[in-house]
Amino acid sequence: MTKQETIIKIAIVDDDIITTSLLKDFFETSSNIKVLYTANSGNHFLKKWKEEEILPDIVLLDLRMKNGTGLDVLEKLSDEKQEIKTIVISSHYKASYTGQMLKLGCDAFLPKEMGPEELVEIICEVFEKGHYFLQEQIEGLRKQVATKSPKLYLNSKDGLSSRELEVLEMLCQQLTTKEIGDKMYISPKTVEAHKSNLLVKTGVKNSVGLIIYAIQNKLVNPDNLILLN
Repeated sequence: MTKQETIIKIAIVDDDIITTSLLKDFFETSSNIKVLYTANSGNHFLKKWKEEEILPDIVLLDLRMKNGTGLDVLEKLSDEKQEIKTIVISSHYKASYTGQMLKLGCDAFLPKEMGPEELVEIICEVFEKGHYFLQEQIEGLRKQVATKSPKLYLNSKDGLSSRELEVLEMLCQQLTTKEIGDKMYISPKTVEAHKSNLLVKTGVKNSVGLIIYAIQNKLVNPDNLILLN
């Protein structure tokens, strides 16, 4: 028996009716993405968000719209502490805006020229990992980090909180962000925050690096690791 594919529920918010319609039609051909509804402005979306019983997992959001901008939506979702992921797709995209978009609560920031097939992959990555960065955005963020930042010195468990160690152990068991959150009774965003702290403190680049770090520093028992086939 095969594992049932997870359906990612999305909402599309854009005042360009043609763009919205084309995206909706394209996503209907995808087996794992369901468009709950579309909205032609920020306020229109916020109204639907309050009225609809089922919440989207991810919102595809334009920035410049009349009657409620994308920034208004980001601010409202942040104030309400919603778990909804947001992917901003804008014709006014600049890689240098990435840091500011992150501060506003955006989980991915993309140019409108993005192809629909690639957009499907990004939606899946945001759903699974909580965020997505283009390579040029990563390079830009690196340049924004002060060159005189102090070097990190970390020795095994030194500097890692008990919560971070717990998250690290579950990552080594190949648990997803949602599964870790369920086990620890915390939100997926809190799990992602712990993960980000672990990456910064250990100096590794991704989850695989964290697993290697945990094994090398004997923070986990290798016999308890769950490896993917």
